Amino acid sequence: MTALVIAEHDNASIKPATLNTVTAAVACGGDVHVLVAGLNAGAAAAAAAQIAGVSKVIHADGASLAHGLAENVAAQVLAIAGNYSHILFPATAGGKNVAPRVAAQLDVAQISDITKVIAADTFERPIYAGNAIATVQALDATRVITVRTTGFDAAAATGGSAAVETAAAAADAGQSTFVGSEIAKNDRPELTAAKIIVSGGRALGSKEKFDEVITPLADKLGAAIGASRAAVDAGYAANDLQVGQTGKIVAPQLYIAAGISGAIQHLAGMKDSKVIVAINKDPEAPIFSVADYGLEADLFTAVPELVKAL
Repeated sequence: MTALVIAEHDNASIKPATLNTVTAAVACGGDVHVLVAGLNAGAAAAAAAQIAGVSKVIHADGASLAHGLAENVAAQVLAIAGNYSHILFPATAGGKNVAPRVAAQLDVAQISDITKVIAADTFERPIYAGNAIATVQALDATRVITVRTTGFDAAAATGGSAAVETAAAAADAGQSTFVGSEIAKNDRPELTAAKIIVSGGRALGSKEKFDEVITPLADKLGAAIGASRAAVDAGYAANDLQVGQTGKIVAPQLYIAAGISGAIQHLAGMKDSKVIVAINKDPEAPIFSVADYGLEADLFTAVPELVKAL
């Protein structure tokens, strides 16, 4: 029984979500192999070989894999899928783009967003915005799985000594073409990898107030900035800052929620945080039910005072 992890990388290094996915793969039992598919991705393959628990790295290098187009990556996975009992992807935008294509081609049911491995064929996954946990048993010979990375500790990035094996790159499927990318540059930590997150909600009232109140606190703490869906929909914060069921799933060491009431959709995205601090003037706000520390106060007074104290 061997598991294959599809690595997320930038052709030079391995992204953190891959490390959590390796931990899930190890829990499935048997050997763990990692597929690094890209262009000039030798450095990423070498980094993958250092991950603790990995016994082999398969490095596929070619122009068709340069930008991680879902059709081409899926074809690469399918070319070697017959060797594996488990194929695991991080439940990121990239992983969720490729995994369903692989599952459909293999004619198996995808098991999405697992948070625990009970046995090689049995897994836990959240449903109903995390209000219930489903135990799912897979009857297919090949299990195609996406892993909620916040549910698993990251494997050690060093200490391994896996062999790197070269595989022929899959031909371009010709179904999509990379046109270009517009990447937002940000000096702050990436939201899903940040150890500290400061999030603001609709109570901030405007984009100006959001920036005025949330940014200084995030600066003091070296934190990433997040937002509730209500704040994003109102235009207070950018789309890629949204935390929640329809945004990003995060589990930082410290999550500070200012002016967020705590709808279940938001809680689904952050309730696995190690320490949750809620600042809200409504004593009945649902956010207090998951908070480790709650401050019933006006955020426009409390947050600046907190910044001064820091």
